[in-house]
Amino acid sequence: MKFKLFAVAAVSAFALAACSPAETVTTEPAVVEEVVAEPVVEETPAPTTVVDIAVGNPDFSTLVAAIQAAGLAETLSGPGPFTVFAPTNAAFAALPVGTLDSLLLPENKEQLAKILTYHVVSGKVMAADLPAADAAVATTTVAGLDLSVRVEADGTAKANEATITTADIEASNGVIHVIDTVLLPKE
Repeated sequence: MKFKLFAVAAVSAFALAACSPAETVTTEPAVVEEVVAEPVVEETPAPTTVVDIAVGNPDFSTLVAAIQAAGLAETLSGPGPFTVFAPTNAAFAALPVGTLDSLLLPENKEQLAKILTYHVVSGKVMAADLPAADAAVATTTVAGLDLSVRVEADGTAKANEATITTADIEASNGVIHVIDTVLLPKE
């Protein structure tokens, strides 16, 4: 056994010597650059609240002005969840002449807040959660007043007399349903 090991070692040494170049080659030392990995910071988009969505949509500019005039922007930007039945600019324009201008006056802030909170329900109510009209279920709004939110037999979603034209716009703190009429609470 010792002989075999010696023979293998001798053959390996001979092979190494035969493969070695006769000349000595010098090379420049390799330059090693230090690579510093920077941590990857993924930017998390800021939460998009129901107010952020309204502000970002030009069809809600009147609603946004009313929310600000009523002092509700901070509340509706809170954690919620809220379901907002959001009237468009066209819905506000359909109010009797002078109504909106009057509501936006500082002395009518409380009345404006009552009207706007009549458009808000606590909790996140998606369109699929709306009851059928024949169920006759009343939904209590943040204003403390009942609102008839339902799906009619023809499939039209309604909030009182307003038609929901676009449903389920999700926000970080709730959902918006676009409506075509400003809801005015009955006194």
